[in-house]
Amino acid sequence: MSTTDAGADNAPASPSTATLFAAVVPPLFIGMIDQTIVATALPDIARDLGGFGTVGMLITAYLAATAISAPVYGRLGDALGRRKLMSIAIVVTMLGSLLCAIAPNFGTLVAARVMQGFGGGGLISLAQALLGQYVGPRRRARYQGYLAGIAIVASTFGPVVGGFVTGHLGWRWIFALNVPLTLLALLLIQKLPPRRTPKHAMVFDWAGLALFAALTVLIIAGFDSLKTGTAAPALLACAAIVLGLLVWRERRATHPLFPGDLLANRSISLSALLAMCHGALYVALLSFIPIYFAVARDRAADEIGLLMLPITVGIGTGAFVTGRLMSRSGRTTLYPVTGLICAAGLLLFLSRNLSELPDLGISLVFMLVSACLGSIMGVVQITVQMEAGVPRLGIATSSVSLSRSFGAVAGTAVAGVIVGAGLAGAAPDPDRVFGTIFLGGAGFALLASGVAAAIPRRQL
Repeated sequence: MSTTDAGADNAPASPSTATLFAAVVPPLFIGMIDQTIVATALPDIARDLGGFGTVGMLITAYLAATAISAPVYGRLGDALGRRKLMSIAIVVTMLGSLLCAIAPNFGTLVAARVMQGFGGGGLISLAQALLGQYVGPRRRARYQGYLAGIAIVASTFGPVVGGFVTGHLGWRWIFALNVPLTLLALLLIQKLPPRRTPKHAMVFDWAGLALFAALTVLIIAGFDSLKTGTAAPALLACAAIVLGLLVWRERRATHPLFPGDLLANRSISLSALLAMCHGALYVALLSFIPIYFAVARDRAADEIGLLMLPITVGIGTGAFVTGRLMSRSGRTTLYPVTGLICAAGLLLFLSRNLSELPDLGISLVFMLVSACLGSIMGVVQITVQMEAGVPRLGIATSSVSLSRSFGAVAGTAVAGVIVGAGLAGAAPDPDRVFGTIFLGGAGFALLASGVAAAIPRRQL
């Protein structure tokens, strides 16, 4: 079955569906699982290399590097060829993973994680853009649903896989196993037909990149410091100043890193906001559901892993079903609006009934919540790609990944503050504390449903 698309970005030929998926799925999976796979290995890494107080930097460093590099790969991929830039991203990821595996001390490991993240930003954004390059709009909805499910399943399975590998082989193998996987991905990406070289060379916006990098670091550091409450106001104030400078610069740049007409497009800006809400809600819940089972239910790590499996099934199923429905009906915003309202209702139910539900019952309710959240990202990607057009698929797709990353950082930080404050009391009530988080999640879901409803209905 061919994935022919008449306007497919000047590509000389269209690959088969099997070839296309074999090329884009491994990089996307690697980029997403690298975000979370290190989480369960942090205690072992700290024992071996030190840095107990700053070991969280291994996650933050990767997220920051991914956020910074995603729009760079998107912009360069649009101009120079996405397959070529994907190959570069894979090589950077492979080298970063190898350096992580052999890092002799904690500082070197953090630096290697930054390098790994610089590759990961390209893996995630370019995988989505390559799919849009070769697949027509109508069928793209179905395939974007597949990719959204794969991406979220990868991020969900990360801690489970990380714990298993660390327990049986040691934490260095988490990174070492990336090397053969990236080599395979590099081989498969070469099967895609190359695009013709663009007629005009692009002048890259280095000043815009420098300001954007500073903004990303300040935002991530600011939200992360909410847990202590000391430097957060100053960092976020500096971020606001840098944001103003970035907007000023992008309006005057000849070839801006973030084209103003894309940002001014109402559907694209609302889609980015929806992706941010999704990241805040999903990643915060994913981060603190295991903590709830450990703190409030006193469950062991292996039991928690089993209780998390239905959530993985739910998110993948939701993305898959939404993609099929979009492809058949041509409707997009109907599904996230309905799904988010249902998710809000389920979270409200959980916030009031946690103590009465058995472990399996809680897990199954979260499976339904995650299935509802699976209705979002495929719709967001389709909307943004259709508005941007094939020539600018890369930068448009990377804006979605960037928004989701910022939302994930913010949502996790705020939920962490709630948990820390609640459990610090003399007589902590875990069900009440986590119920507050789920109640806030219901509000986020309702806000996101309103944003989704504001995006114009599309016929694909």
